[in-house]
Amino acid sequence: QVQLVESGGGLVQPGGSLRLSCAASGFTLDYYAIAWFRQAPGKSREGVSCISNRHGVTYYADSLKGRFTISKDNDKNTVFLEMNSLKPDDTAVYYCAATHEPKNRVPLAYEYDTWGQGTQVTVSS
Repeated sequence: QVQLVESGGGLVQPGGSLRLSCAASGFTLDYYAIAWFRQAPGKSREGVSCISNRHGVTYYADSLKGRFTISKDNDKNTVFLEMNSLKPDDTAVYYCAATHEPKNRVPLAYEYDTWGQGTQVTVSS
């Protein structure tokens, strides 16, 4: 069974850090592009970051550059999203998703066909 499971979300104070994990089962992550999306209440789903399936080329939304880092551990079949200097605007449900060959460098939800259940990130004092 093909599955993605996110973990690592929680409540953190502004300026804090979290590390999200996206563990894959039923398929090998190395052959897939993996993206992180987030959706805040009342807002549309937003592409946060992605890492390509071959050379590990990464993309970040402009507003997140320098604060978020995506990485992949092929031995653990897991992708990580390190989030630093968190702000209240980062509060959202974070999802990871997989696809073979996205046509766009920017992660677009319709191109990704396998999704995790999401993990809540809340940034608040």
